[in-house]
Amino acid sequence: MAAARPAPDRYGLALKKDRLLAIIRRESVLRDRDFMLTSGRPSNFFIDLKKTMFDPEGASLLADLLFHRIRDDDVDYIGGMEAGGIPIVAIVSMRSWPEKPLRGFFVRKAAKGHGTDQRIDGFIERGSKVILFEDVTTTGGSAMQVVHQARQLECAILKVISVVDRLEGAQENFRTAGIKFEALFTWRDLS
Repeated sequence: MAAARPAPDRYGLALKKDRLLAIIRRESVLRDRDFMLTSGRPSNFFIDLKKTMFDPEGASLLADLLFHRIRDDDVDYIGGMEAGGIPIVAIVSMRSWPEKPLRGFFVRKAAKGHGTDQRIDGFIERGSKVILFEDVTTTGGSAMQVVHQARQLECAILKVISVVDRLEGAQENFRTAGIKFEALFTWRDLS
């Protein structure tokens, strides 16, 4: 009989989530300027999550919290879109070792035109079950590019997890596409 997995440290996770939220607020939320989002929409605030993802404490907290969200899922690979998805996939893949080793991949916005000239780099196999990550989600358009590439390989998309959902249509767009969507935080948490 397999040994029972220890119960998750709910109190520790709550503290980690609070600490991560404080880092995101301090390092990654930019206000009072005009920004153009990937979705093409203008905004007076921007969430530059790379500042949090490249902070040692922020990266560690993010890896723990995201891995906790997927550790019991029947997933083969994790992936995301360049550039925001790359550090997330890397830290979650690293965190998964040795408990539940998960290899990762990322999708390029366009083929490189040299080398292997492929849009997907890293590890993914045809017909596998995948979970996708995004740093910040507005409408979900970037993640849908990853969904499209993975589905070309006949992969099942178990869910998309965003660190921050801007609450500007992603949830509805994923629901329409039949994809489960989760977010660690929403814009309301940051304001």
